[in-house]
Amino acid sequence: MIDTHAHLDALDDPRSALERARAAGVERVVAIGSGTASTRATLAIASDERGVSVAAGVHPHQAADGEPLEALLDDRIVAVGEIGLDFYRDYAPRDNQRRAFERQLRLAQEHGLPVIIHSRAADEETAAALAGFDGTVVLHCFSSPGLLPVALERGYYVSFAGNVTYPKAPELRDAARAVPVDRILAETDCPYLAPQPLRGKRNEPAYVVHTVASLAQTRGEDAGDLARQIDDNAAVAFALA
Repeated sequence: MIDTHAHLDALDDPRSALERARAAGVERVVAIGSGTASTRATLAIASDERGVSVAAGVHPHQAADGEPLEALLDDRIVAVGEIGLDFYRDYAPRDNQRRAFERQLRLAQEHGLPVIIHSRAADEETAAALAGFDGTVVLHCFSSPGLLPVALERGYYVSFAGNVTYPKAPELRDAARAVPVDRILAETDCPYLAPQPLRGKRNEPAYVVHTVASLAQTRGEDAGDLARQIDDNAAVAFALA
């Protein structure tokens, strides 16, 4: 099983969390660097941990910082992300977000890397920005049903986090049923959004098993089969060995 989106550098003890993940059957993790300092910390964690791959990106909340991502895009990086637009929090000016997003899309294109997309309250602009991107797109922590038609039409990967398990999120479960089996992913987005059985706790990669179980129930599929399919999907999306 794989957790396709984890902020390991935001955990108090990432190495212990990875041990618990393996004990739960989660053998692979895509660890996300949010900014250059975060990416360096994540690379350090991954350097002596089996099954941990790293993505590098400047989160839209940090888009005003002007961090140079280019130097970090070496052969250790499997994706550019998370990147995108967040017009809900507006922690960075929108023009800065747009420029950072466009710059990182170009970088991903130049390096032949997939992109991991954060989009909140920005469906139309996100879709427009991605229209010219000729590469693999992963919509992370999917919570924008308005983006689903675009995702289905363009063949994007759609990744679901713990919020798909929440009782008041039927629209996310509707989306999960609509995503083709070869385009669905699962993640924790830890330390955030622990799934319903553990809601209120600090999330960690081991807990992705609950999200996969919920997705399988929602889709009427066997949880083991879906877990294997998600692992296969992630291997293709991120070119994992």
